[in-house]
Amino acid sequence: MIRSLSFIFAFLLLVHAATATDERSIKGLSKALAGLAHDVDPAEAELLSVTAHTKARSLKRDYRVVLNPEFTVFLVNIGMRKRGWCGHWAQDIGARLKELNLKTLVLHWGVAYDHTSSENNCLVVTARNQPFQDGIILDGWRRAGRLFWCPVIKDDEYEMEQHYGHSGITMWRANMQWSAWLQDKETAENTSETAAAPR
Repeated sequence: MIRSLSFIFAFLLLVHAATATDERSIKGLSKALAGLAHDVDPAEAELLSVTAHTKARSLKRDYRVVLNPEFTVFLVNIGMRKRGWCGHWAQDIGARLKELNLKTLVLHWGVAYDHTSSENNCLVVTARNQPFQDGIILDGWRRAGRLFWCPVIKDDEYEMEQHYGHSGITMWRANMQWSAWLQDKETAENTSETAAAPR
């Protein structure tokens, strides 16, 4: 009995710690999004942050993620899972964020190491009329359902090697087809039905 109670107590502490981590991340992302430009609506930034974090957590359950993202991709590749590639995460989080009908923020699709075994796909959020490189990455795949976010130019996990003392340059580029899907409802219907999500 004491062993069972100890296990339950330890489990509840872990759940609380995970929730607290999300709360800090939600607040941090909300602030970063609102800081993209003076005309970004802070309420919209907060709504996007909460929605992205919540959707990433729910996809972890839906995709039945085990161990790490790479192992889940392996399970997809051998047919034991239907979804779990980075492109699936971007597509499903993106579809949920599109429903918000954002007015002051813009969704983009980012790809790094396109068409290689190291390819990764994510979402990038910018303010209106702001360059892709000034945006913020949203990546549910990388941390297996715990939303990763950072400015595009500060993503040191996806940058070219440093040369002659210069800092690395980000490998992230906009995928125009999938960015159009994120930004346009007509394109959304056509693209989501006819094109498979990138790996």
